[in-house]
Amino acid sequence: MAAADLRDELSCSICLSIYTDPVSLPCGHYFCRGCIGAAWDTQGGSGAYSCPECRAEYRERPALQNIRKLSNIAERFLSTHPEHDGSGVPCSYCDSPVPAIKSCALCEASFCNKHLRGHSQSAEHVLTEPTASFMGRKCSVHHKVLEYHCCEDGACICVSCCLAGGHRGHRVELLSEASEKKKEKLRKVLEKLSPEREETERGAQRLQERRGELEEKAAIETERVTALFRGIREELEALEKRLLSDISRQKEELSLTLTELIQQLEIKKDELSRKIRHIEELCNMADPLTVLQAQWESHGAAFCGAEGADTEGREGTEGADNGGRKRKGIKVPAVGDLDVGRISETLLTGLAGIVTGVKGRWIYGQEATELVLDINTCGNNVSESWDGKTASYSMKNQHHHYAPTRFQYPQALSTRNFPSGRHYWEVEGSKLGEWGVGAAYPSIERGGDQSIIGNNNKSWCLLRQRNNTYSVTHGTNITQLPHVPSCRRIRISLDYEAGHLSFYELSEPIRHLHTFTAKFTEPLHAAFCVGWEAQSWVRFITNDTIKCENPYLDFWKGD
Repeated sequence: MAAADLRDELSCSICLSIYTDPVSLPCGHYFCRGCIGAAWDTQGGSGAYSCPECRAEYRERPALQNIRKLSNIAERFLSTHPEHDGSGVPCSYCDSPVPAIKSCALCEASFCNKHLRGHSQSAEHVLTEPTASFMGRKCSVHHKVLEYHCCEDGACICVSCCLAGGHRGHRVELLSEASEKKKEKLRKVLEKLSPEREETERGAQRLQERRGELEEKAAIETERVTALFRGIREELEALEKRLLSDISRQKEELSLTLTELIQQLEIKKDELSRKIRHIEELCNMADPLTVLQAQWESHGAAFCGAEGADTEGREGTEGADNGGRKRKGIKVPAVGDLDVGRISETLLTGLAGIVTGVKGRWIYGQEATELVLDINTCGNNVSESWDGKTASYSMKNQHHHYAPTRFQYPQALSTRNFPSGRHYWEVEGSKLGEWGVGAAYPSIERGGDQSIIGNNNKSWCLLRQRNNTYSVTHGTNITQLPHVPSCRRIRISLDYEAGHLSFYELSEPIRHLHTFTAKFTEPLHAAFCVGWEAQSWVRFITNDTIKCENPYLDFWKGD
């Protein structure tokens, strides 16, 4: 139900305002308690009471029934429609504050529904939405209602302005006509703005989708990194346990051997102690006959054993007796030590396995370790190394044999190409001079400006310039990068199906420089270009040629 209709249903027919403490008569009609009470007070002298709505008569003053539910509805309506509680524009002719539904600029008055029916219907009485201010609807000079619009001055004027005022002789229109013309112009503007707004909405939607994709990808990569390091920690813990177990096992084996040897020496020590005591007893005897007879008879074996012990002692390490003469000590059997070499080998092998596993799980694609330059693409000012890994600028013409694939400029392609999949390769450039790296289709031109790597729609290039800055080029687009080079090694990552060719500087940490996005239609070759200077060169980095400069990588390699 519309607010206006609901207001009518909740209005007292006596005061025309929203019910205040509504009550019900026996006939079923509702009124404010104060309104019906005041009406019946005036009827009391006649001896009868009647309903103001249906005129039903009662001999005695009826009891009034409170309508709590209706009272609650009225209060809630007033709380949500404050303009109907007296704070809006009131009717100019009602004694109590009844909300107006229209205002007349000519009369400078506002009308409720009841008094509007008696208002003049002539054309000069222009009705508007309820307003308490009529200043803007009357001419400030003649104080008459604004009825016309001056087309020349773009002003709203009254009839006196047209006949005798400053707008006399100007082309004028009725406000309604001028308003319709302006609305037509606004509709045309709207026709232009609506598609623009729709395009803006579509752009915002695409960005929202892109943000959602970014969040999803970030979540995936976060989980991927978390899982990677969780796996690394598990493998390191397993390797640690294996190494500690190996050390413990070696210790137990060596300890057992040492224990057995110690036991053997303890037995021998006890035997020697027994012999020493026996000899000491003989030495302490006073009877010579007993000493001599014990030596050759009952104690001959013990004596001989003592002599044997002395003989055996001479085979040990040399010492000194009380007389300063050299003697040999007991020789302790040799026992092996911990096999530290085996422990180190297990450690390095395990760490190398973890690193290999990390590369296999984390770094996508295969390392392009076998990338070499195609000699048949090298320009005549390109000098190629014996292993096909390095391209250097040569001031001297190399007079390469003729080949239709050879470039006119000092640049070259790799022999291998990538028709699909994920791959990456790493390169290193000279400290001085200008050089570029990237990728190109095999159908790239071989002569003219259109053959320069990055200067066409068939190649993509990261250029390190002479002033130690980076730029990226593709077709006619040249973008200067904000990064200041801090490393001469670059990783080029290719995701063929996704259409991404990315460049990373192998600094510490690795820094993303730029990513080209394209729909690749041909296989891609790695591409080099070297500047017009003798000191310019670029080379492929392979596992065999990398000299580790990162201390963390040195640790992994065991350096």
